[in-house]
Amino acid sequence: MTDASSNQAGNDTMDNPHKRKKQPEQVRRALLDAAAKLAVDEGLSAVTVQAVSDAAGVTKGGLMHHFPSKQALVEALFQDLLDTVGLDLDERMADDETAHGSFTRAYVDAVLEMGWEGQFSAMAPLSILMLTDAKLRAMWSTWFNDRLKRHDATDGGMTFALARLAADGIWLADLGGIDIPNRGQLRERLIELTRAPAVPTGQDEEIA
Repeated sequence: MTDASSNQAGNDTMDNPHKRKKQPEQVRRALLDAAAKLAVDEGLSAVTVQAVSDAAGVTKGGLMHHFPSKQALVEALFQDLLDTVGLDLDERMADDETAHGSFTRAYVDAVLEMGWEGQFSAMAPLSILMLTDAKLRAMWSTWFNDRLKRHDATDGGMTFALARLAADGIWLADLGGIDIPNRGQLRERLIELTRAPAVPTGQDEEIA
């Protein structure tokens, strides 16, 4: 084989994902991305071992190496989304010039942007599944309660809880296809709640 032929063969191997040996983390990422797309496009029932492995260009054995069952894959996908949401919240808080209420403002904006489209789109079908899946509920509560503890000094109290719960309600209404009038004004009102003066420790809060 000539040098030119050898170089061409090497280039073909590098360019063809089925010929080169994939790195484990790249394979895992491809599987999670494929599972997320299937969940959004076709629903969680479409997230099967065969469908995900086909979509990711990985053998079923390769998928099972990373995720020994469909449940393990779904749980990993949910954790991946929680990690993504967490990073998004951190970025929003870093851009907020006021520490008081920054977590709640970030949460309200992030939740109101979640839906069936965008970077958090896979959260919609997974959240519906969470209602009946005890493991996913435990993952969510652990993640969220850890966040609440971390930001208690700036976002503790009834007013902030009210704003977050209201945002959750709007999000659930979105998932149910319920029309929400004046959405922008609702968002502004919730953000306004988070900017109320801090209540001294030991005093009751008043909801405006």
